Amino acid sequence: MSEIKQIDPNTFSSAQRVTGNLLSRTKGDKVIWAIVILLTMVSILVVYSSIGSLAFRMNKSTESYLFRQVGYICLGVMIIYFAHRVNYTIYSRVASILFIVSVPLLLYTLKYGSHINDASRWIKLPVINLTFQTSDLAKLALFMYMSRLLSRRQNVIKDFKKGFLPLIIPVGIICILIAPANLSTALLIGGIALLLMFIGRVKVRHILLVVGAALIPIIFLVSVAAHYYNQQEQVSEDLPAVLSFGRMPTWVKRVQDFMYADKEDASYQIQQAKIAIATGGIFGKGPGKSEQRNFLPHPYSDFIYAIIIEEYGLAGGTIILLIYLLFLFRSIKLFQRCPYAFGAFLAVALSFTLVIQALVNMAVNVNLFPTTGVTLPLVSMGGSSLLFTCFSIGIILSVARNVEDAEGKTQLATQQAEENTEVKKEEETEE
Repeated sequence: MSEIKQIDPNTFSSAQRVTGNLLSRTKGDKVIWAIVILLTMVSILVVYSSIGSLAFRMNKSTESYLFRQVGYICLGVMIIYFAHRVNYTIYSRVASILFIVSVPLLLYTLKYGSHINDASRWIKLPVINLTFQTSDLAKLALFMYMSRLLSRRQNVIKDFKKGFLPLIIPVGIICILIAPANLSTALLIGGIALLLMFIGRVKVRHILLVVGAALIPIIFLVSVAAHYYNQQEQVSEDLPAVLSFGRMPTWVKRVQDFMYADKEDASYQIQQAKIAIATGGIFGKGPGKSEQRNFLPHPYSDFIYAIIIEEYGLAGGTIILLIYLLFLFRSIKLFQRCPYAFGAFLAVALSFTLVIQALVNMAVNVNLFPTTGVTLPLVSMGGSSLLFTCFSIGIILSVARNVEDAEGKTQLATQQAEENTEVKKEEETEE
């Protein structure tokens, strides 16, 4: 009979010490940490449930995609941890460098990027063979750079040349470079940038000027979609050659589907999303019991919210929505508590980016917005996009950690001052 090996108790004690050190070094807003853990757990469940058709098409097992998603989530949590340990003032120093680097990367992507779904949004990194969406880096770099400018130009922020132009020019550059391949992301970035300017006390008149200029191409797109659609026969007419450049036909078709398509004529993906939502009911079919995952295009990314409602019902979809709103609420509270302008602007800009992206994804899934390629942050299956989302959350938690440290020092100084006052009073009483 073989001997039973005894486990060294020192192994457990060393593991407990490592865990204890990690927990003691993990700071920041505990609610945001809880939201991250909760959404990543939802991601593992829903992604595993919705990747059957992808695995079959790629001739791979569903477990391989599950382990891939778990691996990215673990790497993302590590990025959050290390990013939140960095003093957020460091990000102010590298903001300009990241912005300068992102511009040639976007230009390179437009010219030589990988074409997926008729769009050039990705470049493939050598050696590691990872597909990387350059707009994710550009978005993060832009908001870091804007936060730096807003914090440093508050004394001239109302001035058009000194305050407004240095802010709007970088926004225009990034949006123009992203728009040809990803119009929805460009509009999203532009809208959040204007919102950040409003919070940063930029003149409303200047902001409205930009809104008016941005409405011109949007109105043009809607007009083209309306003009080249035959409502009697309910068919899209061919665009002239002058309007058939780039992704213009795709944009026009999506606007036409959103404006004119009824229940029977709606685009295939919207039809399948509506079926998933309608059959989900109040409490859903249960985890892993989705049927529309076999018919819905991209159920693991763009339309993952429809799968959530189908499996977990309207109740589950509402809870996900409230989680994102809670994340936004905690970030706004952090903005109010932060004593330094850069950290406050940075936290609110990145949180607005994540939450508005989530709301747009949900709106597309329930057919409130035209179809876009926007994913659900922390939930949709992803590679580089998930990692950049985690990096953004890590920066927000870095601001929260420094705010807590500053508040702790202030509270300690106040207590010490009160104790010194009491000691002096006692000494005077004794005398």
